[in-house]
Amino acid sequence: MAYTPKQVFLNGIWLDNPVFRQVLGICSTLAVTNLLANTLFMCFGLIFTTTLSNLTISFLRDYIPKRIRMIVQVLIIACYVMIIDIIIKALAPDIHHFIGPYVGLITTNCIVMGRAEAFASQNKPLLSMYDGIASGVGYSLVLIFIASVREPLGFGTILGMTLPARDVWWHAWTIMIMPPGAFFMLGLFTWFARRWLTREVKR
Repeated sequence: MAYTPKQVFLNGIWLDNPVFRQVLGICSTLAVTNLLANTLFMCFGLIFTTTLSNLTISFLRDYIPKRIRMIVQVLIIACYVMIIDIIIKALAPDIHHFIGPYVGLITTNCIVMGRAEAFASQNKPLLSMYDGIASGVGYSLVLIFIASVREPLGFGTILGMTLPARDVWWHAWTIMIMPPGAFFMLGLFTWFARRWLTREVKR
């Protein structure tokens, strides 16, 4: 099937969103969305990795033996993950202390591996790069939304800045900084997004 850049972006960000449509990358979605700053760095790491790994794998797709293609793909992805891990550690060591283990797990993230195998290995480099960007942005939008709700409700802050209501009348929802709170927010977001998408398809 021939794709256009517009179709690729629309699929990755909305119609075939990796989180609420394909239910991929859930571990990091639940793990790092208690603070928005952590989420932004994780999103940056995944966009960086999906974009460059898709581009590289697409360039090499005709030279990689099919029998070892998965091993080669993992090696390429791991190289970019190591680069982004070093960048985050240099720019934000405090944040890296918390999300470092999850950054390393990007190597085996279902989104990155899935796009490499399903798209980059079968399409041209530029289109594969667009797909990597779209999938990363689609993932990021979901995480940023969830973090933008969890941090204010759980800590009374946004990007570490205290909200005025916290010192006046607001009581923190402890559950929002715990894994069940992340799971609840993800389920709620998925339900709303799929319901909206179903209505658009019917129209």
